[in-house]
Amino acid sequence: MFSIIGIVLVFGAIIGGYLMEKGNLLVLLQPAELLIIGGAAAGTVLIANPVHILKAIIGGITGVFKGSSFTQKRYLDSLKMLYDLFNLARRSGLTAIESDIEEPSKSKIFTAYPAIMKDAHIGSFICDTLRTASVGAVEPFDIDQMIELDMDVHHHDASLPVAALNTMADSLPGLGIVAAVLGVVITMGALGGPPEEIGHKVAAALVGTFLGILLCYGLFGPIASNMAKTADEEHAYYYVLRVCMMAFIKGIAPIMAVEIARRAVPGNVRPTFHELEKLCRSKAPAPAGEAAPAPGGEAAAAAGGAPPAADAAA
Repeated sequence: MFSIIGIVLVFGAIIGGYLMEKGNLLVLLQPAELLIIGGAAAGTVLIANPVHILKAIIGGITGVFKGSSFTQKRYLDSLKMLYDLFNLARRSGLTAIESDIEEPSKSKIFTAYPAIMKDAHIGSFICDTLRTASVGAVEPFDIDQMIELDMDVHHHDASLPVAALNTMADSLPGLGIVAAVLGVVITMGALGGPPEEIGHKVAAALVGTFLGILLCYGLFGPIASNMAKTADEEHAYYYVLRVCMMAFIKGIAPIMAVEIARRAVPGNVRPTFHELEKLCRSKAPAPAGEAAPAPGGEAAAAAGGAPPAADAAA
């Protein structure tokens, strides 16, 4: 929403100021200049990027207008989902969640949070990590290094469309100059004609430079900047998941694991201790073939029990 307001404000202020000085809007309507700049910019993107980055650029631009999905509710739901999963593993061992991490689409815990699990990479990130931990032969330090590597690769992939869009934005002023030069060439060919015609052609040439600079600094540059911040927000989200899973893998009780992860949530969306505790103490979705835990049992399970490594070894 704010992105749309910002774009309207940019173009509204420019057009409004132009009209205040008695400018003629029809002079700014130069389809040929827009075709030269827009077509050349699109061509540079197609030349420089493979198909998967082109799709990511489109998805990133769409995401800018949808707003951030990494809200406080997203973090609360994610921590609650991991708490439910860890609590089951604490009560019955890591083998109890084997079916959940092998087939998350059939897991009652994972399917209770469809907004999170619709992102296939999040599901793989969680399930692959816990699957490795359930083997019992991998040290927590090595698992943490594996998670960090996964996060670095994913963040690098997320930054590629941002870099591609920034490159295109940086090229727009130059393409505007190209359009302006072509306009000057046309103007020079019309010398000796009516002054009105020459004036119109000079104005059209200058509009090319104007459009190139405006589209760079007023539209595509800010969109690329917004996409970069979204990629950073996503990286911060994965860091919270990493902290939570590593705390549990090291043997920390589920309720403390999610509390440690809560401290890693960015400050602007961080839930309070009481908000997270209240949500975690609420009824969890009952796993397949198992009745819901009796009152008080969940708290007792969270407070003690053998660490995951011991469960796997047993």
